[in-house]
Amino acid sequence: MKITIITVGKLKEKYLKQGIAEYMKRLGPYAKVDIVELADEKAPENLSAAQEEEIKAKEGERILDKLSTDTFVITLEIKGKQFTSEELAAKLDELATYGKSKIAFVIGGSLGLSEAVMKRSNMALSFSKMTFPHQLMRLVLVEQVYRAFRINRGEPYIF
Repeated sequence: MKITIITVGKLKEKYLKQGIAEYMKRLGPYAKVDIVELADEKAPENLSAAQEEEIKAKEGERILDKLSTDTFVITLEIKGKQFTSEELAAKLDELATYGKSKIAFVIGGSLGLSEAVMKRSNMALSFSKMTFPHQLMRLVLVEQVYRAFRINRGEPYIF
């Protein structure tokens, strides 16, 4: 299985980079996982609704350029479906079973995802009704993907 995590914005925090690197290393035996960082648009302090949409559209174009037609796209959205870890594991297993070997998780920038990206999405996933920094969601996502592979193989979770 090939998993790509497409994310808007550069990760700066050392502690997040270290955590992500650890889970990426642990994922090695299970799947090929890549993280693609895309540039975010600079946004002025007081954005109008039109400016916000323009920024999301520009970021959205960059995201869509990274998605091939045969990729199953899972967007992280606050209004997406919430899963338990076991349900997410079952979903990834189901995708692999039915020939969806290329999966992309998409994390938008600070303003969220463009309408075009959400339309391209095959599944909207939410980790909570709360809002989290998109940089932190990278760490949460790679940890949950790692956990899903451990669950699917019947292996104990190793922290």
